[in-house]
Amino acid sequence: MSETGAAGGQRAARVRLRRLDARYAVTRLGAGEAIPDWADGPGFVSITRTDDELSIVCPQDRAPEAAKQDRDWVAYKLLGPFAFDETGIVLSVIRPLSENGLGIFIVSTFDGDHLLVKATDEAAARRHLGNAGHTLL
Repeated sequence: MSETGAAGGQRAARVRLRRLDARYAVTRLGAGEAIPDWADGPGFVSITRTDDELSIVCPQDRAPEAAKQDRDWVAYKLLGPFAFDETGIVLSVIRPLSENGLGIFIVSTFDGDHLLVKATDEAAARRHLGNAGHTLL
C-alpha cells in the first residue's frame, strides 16, 4: 500500500477504513481472571492477556457497568490485505490523529488492524484522516 515518491522516498500509505456499527468499551480485568461469557459474541471482539491484565474490547452493551472500563469508542477496520512486512500502514493512520491531539486505541490481528477513537472525536478523526488521503467508507 505504500507508494514511492518521485525522488524514491516513501510517501504515506493510503488506507481504506470501514466504520463498525457498535460503540465499544475497553475493559480491564485481573490477569488471573477467566475470560467472561459476556465477552464473546458477534462483531469485533479483542481479548488480550498479559502478566498484568486481561483486556477486552467488545461492544459496550455487553460489558458490565461494574467492570473497570473506558466506554464510547467507535471502531474502524483498516481494509487490507496488508503483508506482515509492509511498513507504515498503521503509522499513516495514527500520525494525523496524534499530530492533532486525538487519542487512539489500536488492535492488530493476524489479518488486519482496527483503529478506535472516542465517539466525541469521531468527526475530527474523519476530517484528519480524509485530509491525510485516507478513504472512510
